[in-house]
Amino acid sequence: MGTPERHDDVDCADFLEQIVFLLDNELGDADCVVVRRHLDTCNPCLQKYDLQRTVKAVVARSCSEQAPSDLRDRVRIQIRQIQVQISEG
Repeated sequence: MGTPERHDDVDCADFLEQIVFLLDNELGDADCVVVRRHLDTCNPCLQKYDLQRTVKAVVARSCSEQAPSDLRDRVRIQIRQIQVQISEG
């Protein structure tokens, strides 16, 4: 790690969305390098990255169960009814 750089809120705001894309593996290699370089030099953004990563992991663990089939069927029926209402409206 090099000398810590100073970042302002405007600079960091540009990286907040990029951090989410990084976590979702939706960035190209060049953009990943830029975001990781920023995280290496900006403790507040690194903390946000760690928090987002933790939340994503907790949600993934919590969402591993499948809804009962009767609930899934009722939701599908309601979605179809809403789609019909929208197309008729």
